[in-house]
Amino acid sequence: MIVVMKAGTPELEVNRVCDELITWGLSPEKIIGKHKVVIGLVGETAELDPYQIEEVSPWIESVLRVEQPFKRASRAYRHNESSEVVVPTPNGDVYFGEHHPLVITAGPCSVENEEMIIEVAKRVKAAGAKFLRGGAYKPRTSPYAFQGHGESALALLAAAREVTGLGIITEVMDTPDIEKVAEVADVLQIGARNMQNFSLLKQIGKQSKPILLKRGMAATIEDWLMAAEYILAAGNPNVILCERGIRTFDRQYTRNALDLSAIPVLRKLTHLPIMVDPSHGTGWSEYVPSMSLAAIAAGTDSLMIEVHPNPKKAMSDGPQSLTPEQFDQVMKDINVMAKLMNRSAEREPVLA
Repeated sequence: MIVVMKAGTPELEVNRVCDELITWGLSPEKIIGKHKVVIGLVGETAELDPYQIEEVSPWIESVLRVEQPFKRASRAYRHNESSEVVVPTPNGDVYFGEHHPLVITAGPCSVENEEMIIEVAKRVKAAGAKFLRGGAYKPRTSPYAFQGHGESALALLAAAREVTGLGIITEVMDTPDIEKVAEVADVLQIGARNMQNFSLLKQIGKQSKPILLKRGMAATIEDWLMAAEYILAAGNPNVILCERGIRTFDRQYTRNALDLSAIPVLRKLTHLPIMVDPSHGTGWSEYVPSMSLAAIAAGTDSLMIEVHPNPKKAMSDGPQSLTPEQFDQVMKDINVMAKLMNRSAEREPVLA
């Protein structure tokens, strides 16, 4: 349930309404929009009469029920406004969201050694990326596959961050690893295999750094948004949703089916920023450029692209990785498409 305050409502009145609703056993959350303040109500609201709440203050414009099971993640929860996730990096704040320039994250599937990760970091930064991706801990289908270097790889990511100023996105695999990953990462990733690891979602939601939540391999959009709800309900409002392909019947020609239709669907359902990973979504580097451009055309806020200096010798996911030279060319095309969609750094200002 949300309470929409009238435009121009004094802050003291908003606070008074919140204090009053707390006495009702509810947990009000203020959401400051461009034109109005919305108060989200968390708690037992099923039996509440909206008209009774409207009587609390003459400054209340309307009281609306959020029909979806994902309350905080619902677009209605923010009165149909998109939210933004601001990530501080050594090179300055980076904004993820519908009304901001496209954000590019790039790097290898896994951190292999210091020379490789710093080389890739320098190359992707020069091409225009704002974040370096790289797995320290790797969930793999086979127990015999490379699982990542773990904590030592975090130190290598920190070194790459120091050299380039790029933000770091890397995956958290288990609850005990949250704090040590958060010491290095600017954005903590929950991978597809852990999307419904609810114990992990609850704990990672208790820390303040932004979370990148990848869609599970067989997850519906509602499953995905309910997973985001766990993080939001734990207190962390900074969630970015990442579409990375889902399992279908055809595994012969692509690794997954990249669900680009999820982008406009998410834009309708949720206020959260959206990222697309065309590397995992297709599994083959030759398809990454076209799917990157298609994702921008569909309205994504961000892209995650795998880049490796020698994909044939990569310790994981080589076939879907671009070389730095290929990434340079893709970025040129991405910049053209981003400008066409008004998502480039030189975009026209959004009118309020």
